[in-house]
Amino acid sequence: MTDPIAPDRARLVAHARDSIARGSKSFAMASKLFDRQTRERAWLLYAWCRTCDDIADGQDHGGAMSVVADAQARLSDMRVMTDRALRGEPTGDPAFDGFGLVMRECRIPHRYAHDLIEGFALDARDWRPRSQDDMLRYCYHVAGAVGCMMAVLMGVDPHDDATLDRACDLGLAFQLANIARDIGEDEAADRCYLPVEWLVEMDIPPGEHMKPWVRPRLAILGRRLTDMAAAYEDSARHGTGMLPPRAAWAVLAAAGIYGDIARTIARRGPMAWDHRVVTRKSDKLMWVARAGIQVVGRARRWPADAERPSTLWHRPAS
Repeated sequence: MTDPIAPDRARLVAHARDSIARGSKSFAMASKLFDRQTRERAWLLYAWCRTCDDIADGQDHGGAMSVVADAQARLSDMRVMTDRALRGEPTGDPAFDGFGLVMRECRIPHRYAHDLIEGFALDARDWRPRSQDDMLRYCYHVAGAVGCMMAVLMGVDPHDDATLDRACDLGLAFQLANIARDIGEDEAADRCYLPVEWLVEMDIPPGEHMKPWVRPRLAILGRRLTDMAAAYEDSARHGTGMLPPRAAWAVLAAAGIYGDIARTIARRGPMAWDHRVVTRKSDKLMWVARAGIQVVGRARRWPADAERPSTLWHRPAS
């Protein structure tokens, strides 16, 4: 059967390229390391993720969150549009049409798309994590599932659970860094992704994370998050031996670039939230160069058959 969306592929790719250029300079840089086909497919997947995130949070390519009064209606629209795209039906939205196209081209299991939307559903219910396990489950839904989709997009067998576990780990590392970096912004939007049990342990009252007298305690939790992110980042590197060289180059560069966000938060301590943490362009280029060197010996340095630490959270069974 002819794909009705395929003739518009160039237009959809152009839209997705513009979306990643506006929404994430870090991922835009890393994506340039892919071969052309993989790069375009990564852009198409990113554009859908970015659009869903913007719909859920009332944002424009990741800008400041706004108050969303119709969260359930937005979530319903997102589900309807996603399901239409997965069925191969034109949606009229280039982000969703491009998403449907790449899902078909790469035969990415639909469950990962549904898992991601479940993360937005948690936000729509004003959900808050009670435990560390709750927080990591949320990280899976909003980032780990994307890591699994990206792995299949890069050529990993959808049934290769060991490699998909490592891809999920990279998504968890990225999201843990996000949570640590955005504590202040999330608080301003009346959200909190720090486990309630952690806040009770540190005697941090709800909604007072940014108070000067709380900052030293918050820095302890920030360091806990960044240490966790580092552990998942290290685990994820063991999956790069199963990727084509250029894909591994992009993944290793992205891991280093995003990992620097967590490392900077840890280094700043109580001052981590005075200014938004970003990775400088010069440092991104350094990671591109370093990752290019790492690609050569990645299978020896991070063997794929190394046992994944049992202390790490595990994604839901396929």
